[in-house]
Amino acid sequence: MNFIEELEWRGLVKDCTDREGLEKQLEKPTTIYCGFDPTADSLHVGHLQQILLLRRYQQAGHQPIALCGGFTGMIGDPRPTTERKLLTHEEVLHNADCIREQLAHFLSFEGDNAAIMENNNNWLGSMTLLDYLRDYGKLFNVSYMLQKDTIKKRLDSGISYTEFSYTILQAIDWLQLYKRHNCQIQIGGSDQWGNLTTGTELIRKVVGDNAGIFGITSPLITKSDGSKFGKSEGKNVWLDPKRTNAYEFYQFWVNTPDSDIIDYLKRLSFATPEKIMEIEKQMQEHPEERAGQKLLAAELTELVHGKEGLEKALRITETFFRGNIMDLPAEEIKEGLADAKKTQVEDGVLLIDALVAAEICKSKGEARKLIQQGSVSVNGEKKTALDTVLLKKDAVSEEFTILKKGKKNYFILTF
Repeated sequence: MNFIEELEWRGLVKDCTDREGLEKQLEKPTTIYCGFDPTADSLHVGHLQQILLLRRYQQAGHQPIALCGGFTGMIGDPRPTTERKLLTHEEVLHNADCIREQLAHFLSFEGDNAAIMENNNNWLGSMTLLDYLRDYGKLFNVSYMLQKDTIKKRLDSGISYTEFSYTILQAIDWLQLYKRHNCQIQIGGSDQWGNLTTGTELIRKVVGDNAGIFGITSPLITKSDGSKFGKSEGKNVWLDPKRTNAYEFYQFWVNTPDSDIIDYLKRLSFATPEKIMEIEKQMQEHPEERAGQKLLAAELTELVHGKEGLEKALRITETFFRGNIMDLPAEEIKEGLADAKKTQVEDGVLLIDALVAAEICKSKGEARKLIQQGSVSVNGEKKTALDTVLLKKDAVSEEFTILKKGKKNYFILTF
């Protein structure tokens, strides 16, 4: 199968302005762009599909442009329900710098099809209101804009002119990239279809019908149970190692339900279709091996956190499930227990009192019973003595103590 056919097999094509024309265009090197608004100082796994699509195009011989919305990020693409919180210019520019650095991990900036980083603040930031209204505003019919799904969905609840204008600004971005880099293709999630078609309309009106431009979207990733993709325990899974460490990142993918993993492999893995079909068969025969989850977790963790990050994630995983966590360095223990509940206690506290203070047990009586049953471990050692005292000098790096209830429930005590 050719490039587009493989994208379709992977579930990465939803709408396309001209499927046949795009297939022909991609027979030769072409420039493609995708935009990322810097609403935070890090992207998260919800952005991975589009980032990796740019990478796929580059590996197929095309030139990717990663556009950071240093200007449009101050407005924000309209949400389906409510207005976005406006950020300051300084916040947006800081976020844009962070995102530029992150995107550099996924794309190659060397060779004939070296990736390009752009920031729309470079052209929108210097545009005057008169330029906007005369050069671009006059080219858009309000009735046409009201038919856009992102705008139509907000008409009942209300949409400000600020967010109403976003689709025009994104269209200007594509026009500028077309003029500067001959960018003929824009990609995005299915929620970007209205913005993509607005861009094609603007370029045709300004450049002409022979511009040879194409918009293509991919379906948004969803979970089979209907819950939002990209969150773990209610928190975003970030691409910034300072926000989500390698172990947490690896575990997010390892814990993917069997019902979702093949879809995620098709969309997010660079494994060949043949390999993915082999994994699918293996999972049907031996689901307990979680072959698909382990493949995707290893591939994406190495891509985002590097080889050392993957090795660390595997080491922590193996130790937590089959070894003694006290064999790990203190920093890796903290990474592995980043989500564990933390409680501050006094130096010299009785284990019984610590169990109650940490809300592991509701009463001292319950705590005594748990200890006597041999269900409590302190820093990897089972404790059965009721007079056990916890001292700061015995803590890991004299910083924290690990309480373990049963086989999997960890708690952190600080002094």
